[in-house]
Amino acid sequence: MAKATIHKEIESLAQDYDDVVIDGPPRVTELVRSIILAADIVIIPLQPSPMDVWAAAETVDLVREAQMFNSEIKCCLALNRKTANTAIGRDVREALKEFEVPILKSDIGQRVAFAESAASGTAVLHQKRSKAAKEITKFVNELRRIQ
Repeated sequence: MAKATIHKEIESLAQDYDDVVIDGPPRVTELVRSIILAADIVIIPLQPSPMDVWAAAETVDLVREAQMFNSEIKCCLALNRKTANTAIGRDVREALKEFEVPILKSDIGQRVAFAESAASGTAVLHQKRSKAAKEITKFVNELRRIQ
C-alpha cells in the first residue's frame, strides 16, 4: 500500500493493532511526507556513515515541517549496522547531536544473525540468547519508553 494518503487511512488500518510499523523509502517523497504525518514516532535509522548522516538531515527537516501541523509527532535517530568500538561509530553519534533530535542509546550491531534469520524466514528474537535478540529487545524497550 505505497500511497501518499496513508496519513488519511492509518486510523482505519491500525484499529485492530497496538503498534503499527510503517517502513518508508529513505528519500524525500510525497509518500514519506504522508508516512510522517501518520506517525506518532518517526524513527530515522542510519548506518554509521557520512552519507547516512546527510540523508538523515533531510528526513529530520521533513519531520520538523510535519510538526508544524502536528506537534505531537516525536522523532528519534537509531544507529543500525554499527560495528562495535569503531571511530566512525563514535564520530557519527557525535555528528548527530547537531540535529537536536534524540538519539537512541540502543544501537543495532552489524550481525550475521539478521541475514540468517531473514534467509530462514524467522526473527532473531527466536534466538533469545543471541546478541542480536538482546539488541532488538533493548531497542524496542527504549522505544516504548518514548511513547
